[in-house]
Amino acid sequence: MSNSPSATAVHDVVVVGSCMTDLVSFAPRLPKPGETIHGHKFFIGFGGKGANQCIQAARLGAKAAMVCKVGNDTFGENYIENFKSNGISTEYVAQTSEASTGVASITVNDDGQNEIVIVAGANLLLNSEDLEQASNAIRCAKVVVCQLEIQTAISLEALKIAHDAGVKTIFNPAPATADLDPDFYKKTDVFCCNETEGAGDSFVGALAFYMAHYPCMELEEMSRRACDIATVSIQSQGTQTSYPSRAQLPQELF
Repeated sequence: MSNSPSATAVHDVVVVGSCMTDLVSFAPRLPKPGETIHGHKFFIGFGGKGANQCIQAARLGAKAAMVCKVGNDTFGENYIENFKSNGISTEYVAQTSEASTGVASITVNDDGQNEIVIVAGANLLLNSEDLEQASNAIRCAKVVVCQLEIQTAISLEALKIAHDAGVKTIFNPAPATADLDPDFYKKTDVFCCNETEGAGDSFVGALAFYMAHYPCMELEEMSRRACDIATVSIQSQGTQTSYPSRAQLPQELF
């Protein structure tokens, strides 16, 4: 685990989920099978639904922690620094030599169509032992958020730990999976269906912030404000780079 200065601090939002390094290439068109073409732009970005949601919550002012697993590689080290630069606790970010940090190789054509290959890597190695290490933080959080880019059983276990401790839970069942365990419905306070990465993750992160900071606000109003924030995120390129901070938003949202 990467260490942060405080031990078992109380967090507004704890996210249990995925981290992905996005390798994005832009080309005039998508290559045909077996074809090599020239692109005109490339960048490396930070993604993964769990990390995205945590970043957005933190940028709005939530004291946030991430529970995840990255590889013992350059991508993993860079992701840990990304969390730290956004004020997110990395105490429960584990590193492993058994798999690489999760990556998404993305090719985008001039029409905005894309092809994506995802290698989940270390995300699928997040396990019950990791949750046990983070269990106090999960039980003491105001809100816990989970998705499905890690093992389904681990997401459910995290929700159970939180819900059984009286912590509010948000479950984002994406990517969608067939035959979802009925216990997900029992252990979830807000079941937030959204398949769209980017704006959808901004919405979930914003909703987690509102649930933590304004627990008496009506869910409908929280959702309206979270939608406003997600709308801002689609006006800029990139995923996490598009997420607004509190200072960049109208103060009536707060």
